[in-house]
Amino acid sequence: MKSLESEIIIEPVGRSVQYWRDLWRYRDLLFFLTWRDVLVRYKQTVIGIAWVILPSLMTLSVFTIVFGKLARFPSGGAPYPILVLAGILPWNLFASALSQGGQSLVSNSHLISKIYFPRIIIPLSAIVVSLVDFVVSFGVLVVLMVWFKWVPPRAVVTLPFFVLLAMVTAFAAGIGLSALNVKYRDFRYLVPVIVQLGVYISPVGFSSSMVPAKWRLLYSLNPMVGVIDGFRWAILGTSGPLYIPGLFLSLLLVTLLLIVGIHYFRRVEDTFADVI
Repeated sequence: MKSLESEIIIEPVGRSVQYWRDLWRYRDLLFFLTWRDVLVRYKQTVIGIAWVILPSLMTLSVFTIVFGKLARFPSGGAPYPILVLAGILPWNLFASALSQGGQSLVSNSHLISKIYFPRIIIPLSAIVVSLVDFVVSFGVLVVLMVWFKWVPPRAVVTLPFFVLLAMVTAFAAGIGLSALNVKYRDFRYLVPVIVQLGVYISPVGFSSSMVPAKWRLLYSLNPMVGVIDGFRWAILGTSGPLYIPGLFLSLLLVTLLLIVGIHYFRRVEDTFADVI
């Protein structure tokens, strides 16, 4: 007797248009993955969600002492702790989303190998989880502004735009890294290095207005410079007008990175179930 062999192929029906329709159809899965990751992160922890706030407070303390007290970097008239925290929050949002997004496909390999759904949902859920952490940490900034009696300028209405830009920047970088990490596990070691170096080459603990004018545009090749500058400008508005050329350069770089990341992700997505 001949043995009967069957082959199961997990793939989407149709191509691009159907894929993005499926992304909307599986929105409940996005909510489930996000909620699951939020619960798992703080399960069986003693102080629970305080772990979201503590890293920001520790970084704030170190940067305020080193840059504000010892180095005496200018703050443009704003309380230095607020200036620093206004840089820490968007950076932590980006760094957390990038780190979790880069590992997200490997961490959810059991789902990828069993059923079909748009795989892009997995790194996208990591971005949403990081946004939850950001919202909690933002409460610390509100407390600081009340403590120092700091009233934000009218530009604060643009704050959601810069939060969205930080998320898109993380997603643009994380989606490509997540796909690369499926095949090349070396990238799990690369992402922490990027995050560690990035906090020093980004204007987290100081204002980018300290960078000489002739190097300012070159410095803006780091997309997070425009994000942090914009976030800080919306909160403080004390360091003069926003550096528009740097912001436009950040937008251009993020857009290109997003296009390349999505293109590569979609090109190799069909191989995830076999490789992972």
